Parts: sequence; C-alpha cells; structure tokens
Amino acid sequence: MTILNAFARRAAVALGATLLASASAMAAYPDRPVTLVVTYPPGGTVDVVARLIGPKLAEKLGKPVVIENRGGAGGMIGGAAVAKAKPDGYTLMLDASNHAQNPAIHSKMQFDTLADFAPVSLLLRVPNVLVVTPNSPINSVADLIKAGQDKDKPIYFASAGPGSAQHLGGELFNLLAQTHLEHVAYKGGGPAMIDVMAGQVPVMFASMGSAWQHVKNGKLRAVAVGGSQRSATAPDLPTLAEAGVPGYESYEWNAVFAPAGTPPEIIDQVSQALAEVLKDPAVANTLAGIGAETIGSTPADLDTFRRAEIDKWKKVVTEANLKLD
Repeated sequence: MTILNAFARRAAVALGATLLASASAMAAYPDRPVTLVVTYPPGGTVDVVARLIGPKLAEKLGKPVVIENRGGAGGMIGGAAVAKAKPDGYTLMLDASNHAQNPAIHSKMQFDTLADFAPVSLLLRVPNVLVVTPNSPINSVADLIKAGQDKDKPIYFASAGPGSAQHLGGELFNLLAQTHLEHVAYKGGGPAMIDVMAGQVPVMFASMGSAWQHVKNGKLRAVAVGGSQRSATAPDLPTLAEAGVPGYESYEWNAVFAPAGTPPEIIDQVSQALAEVLKDPAVANTLAGIGAETIGSTPADLDTFRRAEIDKWKKVVTEANLKLD
C-alpha cells in the first residue's frame, strides 16, 4: 500500500466516523430540554400562543420545552440572544410580524434578520381589524376614507408604538386610500386600545386576537378586517380590500425560527412536529377563537413568506417617508 493510499484510507475512515457521529446525534435529537425563546413579555398574544403549543410540542419531541420570555425593543432583544445561540436545535425562537417589520423600520440592528435565522414554521396569521369607538360616526370604510381625506379635520389612529404592526397597518391604509390619518403612538397595544374604547382616539388597526373580545362585549365596533379573505370568526365583516381599499392586506403572525446553521434534519423534525401540533383540535379551536388562521408551514414556505413581508413593509416605510431611528 502506498503512502498516498494509506492517507486516503485513513481520511475516509475519519470522514465516515464523523458522518456516523453526526447521524447518531441527529437520531438522538432531542436528548435534553429545548428552550423556546419568546420575543415578547408574558401575558401577550405571542406568549399565549407559546404556552398553548409548548406542551404539545414537548409531547411530539419527547422532551420538555421550556418557555423563556425575552421581550423588549419590538422583539430585538430576544432576537439578538437567539442569533448568538449555538445552532444545535436546543434554542428556538417564537417571533411575530416584527420579524419582517424591524428590518424595514430600523437602519441599525444587532443582527441580520435573513442571515442569522433559519426558518422553521409559520404557525398562524391573525388579520388586523379596523375598530372604532362604539359611538363613532364612522360606520364603513368609505366613511373613514372620506373623513381621512379632509386635511382640515384630522382623524387620528392609535397604535402600540412607532413601527408596530398597528402603526404600519395605518400607514398602509393611508397610502392605498390616499388619506391623511395621523398616528398616535402608545407604549403598548393595551393602553392604545383603552383610549380607543374611551373615545380619546377614534380609530385603531388592531390585532383581531386582542381586539375581538372587546368587539364582542360592545366596547369596540369592528368595521372591516385586514386579511385577504373574510375571517371565519366574523364572516359578515368585509375585508378592507373589498370595502374600498384594493390591495390592503395586513396580518400579525407568529413563526418559529432557529439560529442560522442549525442542521436541516433538526429543522425539518421540529417543523413537522409543529404542523402536527397545530392540527390538534384543542389547539386549532383555541386559536380560531382569537381569529387566527393556523398554518404550520414548511421551512421553505416560511422563508418565502418572510422575504415577501420584509419587501412589502420596506416599500410602505419608504413611500410613507417614515423615519423611526
């Protein structure tokens, strides 16, 4: 045997051992608890979704799933932590629509949204819903367009803060309907909604997940939904697109991501487990109750979706000339 052949043989044996070890590790995944980092504080819709699916995901994976809330800065604090985590499948992130909106509105971020996160699964979408104070004279989208085009009598809309989904939903309305609604930013969706219920601010492009209970008890009045289709939760409510704003589509959504470099076999395993969780009747019925459309996508479909969302909101921010940094 020549020296070259001996070297080649040793290299092949070493490579084979590495591949076997890797395959063994994949087969054993997970062999310890998995941490699901939630990019919002406890108590909000994203946290509720995490605590709903977490135990079910643990059943599918065969190991505990630990929920860790790392809220703040519109999801960027939790995102920065996950971007730096070891890409071994033991740290996952449950993020929301801010995942696509932050790159559109912030010129300086601690991570690269596309480069630093591997898509796992788009869990659900919840359409924004146009709500008004119960005694508001705005009874239709046409009423809001007419009022919003009068520069002498400004109409204000509330949001959870600058660059939030509710803020960008209102700016999208302004662009498509050629209105001049003026933004009022709050420190959170809760305070914003309270002031709309009280009549301090007349309009909000709210998440259906948080607003619908107030619509049902009469504290808010729903005018239209922001999805591409009518919501099964409110089938008689028109979409904004069919009610006079063609092209309007705005959702708040939840998705799971992993640090970039996580082995694709692990990503596929978690993605398939999440799809099964979302088919569970108890989970699906609970999510339907807040107006959510459950999805459970493939990693590739989530990647396509998030890229389209980033491009969409960058266009809105540019055309509306928003400066948030």
